[in-house]
Amino acid sequence: MPDYLGDNLKLLCSHYRSIAEVCRQLAINRAQFNKYLSGQSRPTAYNLKRICDFFGVEAFELGLPGEQFAELIGARSAGQAQQAAGDPLLEFLQPLREHSSSLARYCGYYFEYANCMSVPGKILLSLVQLREERGSYLFERQERQEPSRAVGGAAEDWVRCRYLGAAFYLQDRLFLIDYESLTGNEMSQTILIPSFKSRISRLNGLKTGVSSGDRRTPACTRVVWEFLGTEINRVNAYRQVMLYSPDDPRIDADILQRLTAADIRDGLFEIE
Repeated sequence: MPDYLGDNLKLLCSHYRSIAEVCRQLAINRAQFNKYLSGQSRPTAYNLKRICDFFGVEAFELGLPGEQFAELIGARSAGQAQQAAGDPLLEFLQPLREHSSSLARYCGYYFEYANCMSVPGKILLSLVQLREERGSYLFERQERQEPSRAVGGAAEDWVRCRYLGAAFYLQDRLFLIDYESLTGNEMSQTILIPSFKSRISRLNGLKTGVSSGDRRTPACTRVVWEFLGTEINRVNAYRQVMLYSPDDPRIDADILQRLTAADIRDGLFEIE
């Protein structure tokens, strides 16, 4: 990779509020990323792919001379802006963005607890990151489940799901809509009741979606988001993402009580 890498990365980072924000979203150590910017070191093939995917560029483009790269990015940004201006879906969502209040105080990482739609009687714990990006609030939700054929099998055999979505704060409710990004064949919606305390701990709400079974049955469940912080050990948190039995000691009594209610039998009901 020629010496243009650092300068081209700086140009891409200039479209964000700070380099620290880019590092957080990429989950790359700030000191290491600074070495890429200064030309002291080159990204590994794995990190280079992550960087390219994040900024929407190709690896060879990062090696272009600065003026050529700037022209390329400028033309691409102008084309994307022109396309977005005539996109009916973006126009449809624009009023929601205009009416949505700030979700800045809710940004960070959460554990999401929900009654599993595909395995009744189990509690699914997921890892969620809610963040602000160029004026919009986006989130990512990570799930994984042991395959039914080999419960307790190796972690690499587990079924993984990665949901990407947008969040809106409308009339004292948090509305979140997402899609499963690995397959593109599923969407879900979550509505959370906000916290009016000075410190966020747990948020209650409802989630609608479909089970991952053959029938893809529409379902609704109570859901609880537990705030973890704005900076966490993602590896340790992800290790806890799995299915739990309700009597598992790692599911405390308060979470269990929030997930069960008299008006929703077993915490989950199917939509006829």
